[in-house]
Amino acid sequence: MTSVAERDGKAAAVTRPVPPVRRRDLGWIGIPLVAAAGLAAYWLLPDDLALLTRIAASALFVLSLDLVLGYGGIATLGQAAMFGTGAYAAGIAAVNWNSDPFLMLAVGGLAGGLIALVTGALILHARGLTLLMLTIAVGQIVQEVANKARDWTGGSDGLSGIDPAPVLGLFRFDMFGRTSYLFALAVLVVGLMVARRIVRSPFGLACRGVKEDPLRISALGGSPKSYLVTLYAVAGLFAGVAGALTAVTSGIVGLDSAGFPWSAEALVMLVLGGTGRLYGAVIGTAAFMGIHHILAASDPFHWMGFIGLFLIGIVLFLPGGIASGLERLGGLLRRKEDRA
Repeated sequence: MTSVAERDGKAAAVTRPVPPVRRRDLGWIGIPLVAAAGLAAYWLLPDDLALLTRIAASALFVLSLDLVLGYGGIATLGQAAMFGTGAYAAGIAAVNWNSDPFLMLAVGGLAGGLIALVTGALILHARGLTLLMLTIAVGQIVQEVANKARDWTGGSDGLSGIDPAPVLGLFRFDMFGRTSYLFALAVLVVGLMVARRIVRSPFGLACRGVKEDPLRISALGGSPKSYLVTLYAVAGLFAGVAGALTAVTSGIVGLDSAGFPWSAEALVMLVLGGTGRLYGAVIGTAAFMGIHHILAASDPFHWMGFIGLFLIGIVLFLPGGIASGLERLGGLLRRKEDRA
């Protein structure tokens, strides 16, 4: 028979809260790793700089989606509205006023953040499927406005004639795409630094608290909706900068930049890489667009089927995304080193 003290000890062990498992991430070392990988790709794949530039700009856009979904728990399929708004704003500014690439990024980021702030204040009272429908509606409205404002946006023909000035007045955007890629890579690295700073700040921690338990945040005197609207606006700024970066590096903006398919594709890339990790956005974008490029070139008739099988395999065997698989591998290696 067990004594009273033993029974009390067992009961305490059962009721004692289990500390949450802390998920390891790359930390600050991940940023130089991304920069080093990007520079290595510049030297190893000189004929694919256009693709690499699209990957860098798209990764910044997917990063903005990770901020709202991975850290704020905001389900959205309208993130392309901010991307397209930023791209059009930067393109219009370049064609009509000033084509400095840094000014274009600032204009695009401001436009994307502003529309996110306004629409977020209106729709973030909703949850679940209702919120998803509202975000899709916002994207459709932005796309239709861009289509109707033909004098400014070019309508269905797109906005062309964007000729950005040399970076810092020294580095001209050449036809080989060298400056475009290095500029896009630099913007992505800076974006990762800023995003990591945000999610590690008291504001970022509060947003994660809203995602986990909004009632507790309210009980502590915080306003969950205010945190979410602010985070939505910050993510809109990132998406706007990504759109402006695309306008700078490609020289054209089309209606598809604000369309629903682009939002859905970004969500697929984020899930593929892993949500709530920041670097998962970069990994997922590189994996999806790289595999898409290879398969489309090798088998232009059946590549979508292979993409579908690849995504199903990732979801089944790595439900946390590719980044979670890398984390598991790193954990196994560390345990082997500890045993040795």
